[in-house]
Amino acid sequence: MTAKMDLFAAAPALMKDWLDTSTRIAGSLEPTLIELVKIRASQINGCANCINMHTAEARAKGETEQRIYLLSAWREAPCYTDRERAALAWTDALTRLSEGHNHHDALETLQAQFTQEEQVKLTLMINVINGWNRLAVGFGLWYEPAAKAAA
Repeated sequence: MTAKMDLFAAAPALMKDWLDTSTRIAGSLEPTLIELVKIRASQINGCANCINMHTAEARAKGETEQRIYLLSAWREAPCYTDRERAALAWTDALTRLSEGHNHHDALETLQAQFTQEEQVKLTLMINVINGWNRLAVGFGLWYEPAAKAAA
């Protein structure tokens, strides 16, 4: 990963805690669902770094090219489950809060597909990826999957 600043050198304890928290939250739901949420939020936020990273991670976890490519048009694409659609609608609603509080339909759909505990876990994941997007865009992070594989 390259950056205008090394975040882990600048604030090592907090960045370690942030990464550890991110990892724990990401491990709390289905791996491919989590990657779809990360990619979708990153698309909305225009975070090339996170789109690059999470599409590679989604592929490594078995996600198909078709579903990755169609994610920006998930509402029209028939290849997502009802549970995934609920997660993606919730991701869109929370990531776009500044555009107006129109999350009520998304919440109802979420409640039909996820337990209360899962709703909290998913909401935390959406918060985490939105935070990473802001760190990546703000400080010019760039993740190169090939470099990680070589390391």
